[in-house]
Amino acid sequence: MAMKYLLFGQFLQKQGLVTAEDVYKARMLQKNHNMKIGELAREKGWLTYEDIDKILVIHEETLEKFGDIAIEHNFLTREQVNELVGYQQEEYLFFGEALIKLGMITQGQLFENLKEFNKLTFNKQP
Repeated sequence: MAMKYLLFGQFLQKQGLVTAEDVYKARMLQKNHNMKIGELAREKGWLTYEDIDKILVIHEETLEKFGDIAIEHNFLTREQVNELVGYQQEEYLFFGEALIKLGMITQGQLFENLKEFNKLTFNKQP
């Protein structure tokens, strides 16, 4: 039977490989590393804090993507958004990578447990 809604961090905790504190630390590393488009655009000087706030207000009302709103309202060009999204994809730190970076698990442990997690989550047969 598939284990729906079980997160990988919870799975690793059940396996006894990490603690809840380890999961928290890895998630915080991800949060601090994986910048949002608005933050990246501000760092490049393309948006101000006020611009970001305006876009976020529209986002809350429409649930459209940040980049689409920025383009539609002439805060950013399509090329700028594409550059920011490309950077995000290249630099994204996954949860398992964060655990390795923090020395909580090894790469071998990550791969073995991801395989097992995927079998359970997606009900795959070995």
